[in-house]
Amino acid sequence: MTDSPHQFLHPSHWKPAIGYSNGVAASGRMVFTGGIIGWNADQQFETDDFVGQVEQALRSIVEVLACAGARPEHLVRLTWYVTDKREYLGSLKDLGRAYKATIGRHYPAMALVQVVGLVEDRAKVEIEATAVIPA
Repeated sequence: MTDSPHQFLHPSHWKPAIGYSNGVAASGRMVFTGGIIGWNADQQFETDDFVGQVEQALRSIVEVLACAGARPEHLVRLTWYVTDKREYLGSLKDLGRAYKATIGRHYPAMALVQVVGLVEDRAKVEIEATAVIPA
């Protein structure tokens, strides 16, 4: 995380955060995405696999960020909405691989919320992203 343009916040007496940051300090141009789900550019689901939908959602986030000139290392926050936290927890290893393949080893502040459902019935995950492009 040393290559990031942002300062990651972690009290020295806290246990290490693995796969996320507790806080991020950043300044610059802010970029916000809406809730991005795991369908492709044609709004079609290519899979009902949880990890596959996460990977597609993350790729879509990277594409939206690029429209503003932002890259994955500019991410400061991700909020994940999942329909089944057990599926999320049972997929951590595969999720980690998909995340690193798409975002890299950049871990912004993150929150995960289990929800009853998402607007698109086939969607298993929706992710909102916030990025800050340094001035």
